[in-house]
Amino acid sequence: QVQLVESGGGLVQAGGSLRLSCSASGRTFTAYALGWFRQAPGKEREFVASINWSGGSTYYADSVKGRFTISRDNAKKVVYLQMNSLKPEDTAVYYCAAGEVGNYKYWGQGTQVTVSS
Repeated sequence: QVQLVESGGGLVQAGGSLRLSCSASGRTFTAYALGWFRQAPGKEREFVASINWSGGSTYYADSVKGRFTISRDNAKKVVYLQMNSLKPEDTAVYYCAAGEVGNYKYWGQGTQVTVSS
């Protein structure tokens, strides 16, 4: 069992940066891939980025590639999403998830990111 809690969301101007954190509880944290997803109002939840158990492999949606960076600290049981050059279209609720790539079993409650133009 893994419980996930996101933090770090907020309001930022276009071009600015935010770093999201997702803290996990549970002894099997290192066994899981971790992902970030987002859901904008009126839209379906979409994939943002993922990282494998060791941190050696990362994947990004085309829309955030080159601007966002996912990383994890297994000792602290935290996964991060560094978001740079933010755009208004990045506005969404951001969720972290743990499990297998493509089959995430555990989800956090989400944190709101709002980018003003």
